[in-house]
Amino acid sequence: SQKKYVVANQVLKSGCSIGANVREAQNAESKLDFIHKLKVAIKEAEETEYWLMLCNQSASYPDTADLIEQVRGIIKILGKIISTTKKSLTLKGSN
Repeated sequence: SQKKYVVANQVLKSGCSIGANVREAQNAESKLDFIHKLKVAIKEAEETEYWLMLCNQSASYPDTADLIEQVRGIIKILGKIISTTKKSLTLKGSN
């Protein structure tokens, strides 16, 4: 049961960090800072996905397949926001 606590704690920490970093990005000082903070959010989402995948491999944990799909959706959304923001920086730089 102690091992379950460790994994659950890791999922909680990395999962909450995704939202915290997105919130920080909303108050970024520049577009580059915005991109950086969203990249950190993606890293946290990927870590969350990792821990959920470990849970899915253990018979003593509940099925996390739905949560994994949700996290992957968040990663895709954040990646699209980053790429769109980078494009807007490139367009401004070429004018």
